[in-house]
Amino acid sequence: MGTLPRRKDIPPWVRAPDDLKDPEVFQVQTRLLEAIFGVGGSRIPYIEQVSKVMLELKVLESSGLTEIVVYGSYLYKLRAKWMLQSMAERHRQRQERGMLKLEDAMKALHLGPWMK
Repeated sequence: MGTLPRRKDIPPWVRAPDDLKDPEVFQVQTRLLEAIFGVGGSRIPYIEQVSKVMLELKVLESSGLTEIVVYGSYLYKLRAKWMLQSMAERHRQRQERGMLKLEDAMKALHLGPWMK
């Protein structure tokens, strides 16, 4: 059984206490949060409104991960979880491709530590 969120501003589309039970919980790399939620979480209210859910983020200090807790009706919270996980995976892959391109460019310029 999930715990109740710490927020005090429960959106009107979330029915308390029913939608606050058994939230969907998953973890995302903290470095991806800005790409998903915008600078300072500016997109969170929009994502909540469109998805008809309530989000709570908990940074897990030592692991480099952030726990995302999704509250709402069963189908809405599953859909929001899937959407957010998909966005996180897309951004992770884009960053990975960018690093591979950077490595290739460094090799071409003989700047990498592997080139002596």
